[in-house]
Amino acid sequence: MRFLQPNSFPRLLAIGFAMVALPLIFALVNNAVAINQFANRSQRAVQQAVQSTQSSRKLAELLNALERNTRQMAILGDRSLLDTYETNRKLFLQTAGEFSALPFDEEQRIALNDIIDSEMAIFTMLRGTVANEAADETALKKAAQEFVRLDGRAQGIIERGDRLIDREIEVMGETATRAQQITLWQMLALVPVALLLAAGFTVLIARPIRQIDAAIRRMGGGDFSAPVGVSGPRDLQLLGRRIEWLRHRLTELEQQKNRFLRQVSHELKTPLTALREGSELLSEEALGKLTPEQQEVAGILRASSIELQRLIEDLLSYGAAEFHRSALHFSPVEVRRVVARVVDDQNLALRARALRIAPQVDEITLEADPEKLRIMIDNLLSNAVKFSPENNVISIVARSDGVHMTLDVADAGSGIPPTERERVFDPFYRGRTVAGGPLRGSGIGLSVVRDYAQAHGGTAEVVDEPARSGARMRLTLPLRQGTVA
Repeated sequence: MRFLQPNSFPRLLAIGFAMVALPLIFALVNNAVAINQFANRSQRAVQQAVQSTQSSRKLAELLNALERNTRQMAILGDRSLLDTYETNRKLFLQTAGEFSALPFDEEQRIALNDIIDSEMAIFTMLRGTVANEAADETALKKAAQEFVRLDGRAQGIIERGDRLIDREIEVMGETATRAQQITLWQMLALVPVALLLAAGFTVLIARPIRQIDAAIRRMGGGDFSAPVGVSGPRDLQLLGRRIEWLRHRLTELEQQKNRFLRQVSHELKTPLTALREGSELLSEEALGKLTPEQQEVAGILRASSIELQRLIEDLLSYGAAEFHRSALHFSPVEVRRVVARVVDDQNLALRARALRIAPQVDEITLEADPEKLRIMIDNLLSNAVKFSPENNVISIVARSDGVHMTLDVADAGSGIPPTERERVFDPFYRGRTVAGGPLRGSGIGLSVVRDYAQAHGGTAEVVDEPARSGARMRLTLPLRQGTVA
């Protein structure tokens, strides 16, 4: 349907509305023409019926008047009555002329001509009688008897006209029924056509919009691998090319950012290594005995170098997470095994702060990227370790409702203020609450958790803890991919 794709989206809409409305407009115009023709025919039929009835009645009345004049002349013998006859005869001939102008059939026309000819013969005979005083009255009586026959002929014309009117009414009824059937079939044929055209243009209009929406969603989710292609009107194709240019630009910026992070991290590692080695040598008094003040300064240097190294590692981790966010490899994963591995990895940090883990993990298997799931749980546990006071318990609870898996990690720290809960998952955001450990975090770990959770179709959020202090972080993931979290 490339010929239906105009240069602009508004023009496509206009063509779509016109094409959908065209069959309906055709049906309306056709019905209007048929109704107009039927109305005109009905009007003509009514007018002809009225004229035929009036003329035939008048013709019969004038024949009766002529017959009456003739009988009076025969009975009274008054030849002056011929003037009255002639007056009525003029009216008769005028009415017969009007009557003959109506659309008659052949039978009615023959009967009317017979009446006119017979009356002419009677009139000729009457004039002859008046001119010949000696004429007997037998001819006048015979003429009067002839009018009886003519009256019968006139009644036959009237009855024939009535039958023709009845036939015309039947024909109009059949025409009206046929017009109704035609209208019904037109509607049955044109409504599906209009619906099909509407569906076709809906697809033509919705397809480029869906393509643009899908491209924006992919790019918003961090997937810049798929090229953007938009079909349809030229202005939407141009918009698709602009989005494709934006995709290339964002890909370049993403690559530049990752290169920058890697380069900066690499450049910082060399002086950082020297700083750490020097601080370690000073702290271990390898270069000589230190005074308490010098020992304190060496400790500060050592702690600062450790924090700087952690920040650099977090930057690298964040860059890798952003780069590989869309590259997920799903497989069945046993949540209990992943939790056990993360706890083992955090064992030294837990022992250093005298923290205990209270796991309550059900037998749950879900479709996920095993490494990404481990990183999410590891970051949640690291955050809990960081904010937990010494000699406390961190709980890890994993449950399933048959559709989703929820994993809660709760610490016994000071908790997260409500004003900060919306931002704790933002990159590089560090709340005002001071961690219980000696080092502050970089604000990257929780953002990685949220990004990976969204990539799995799940969520990461802070859950209220009304009955106890501390913070509870909840990770919700679908057990099967394709389930909306």
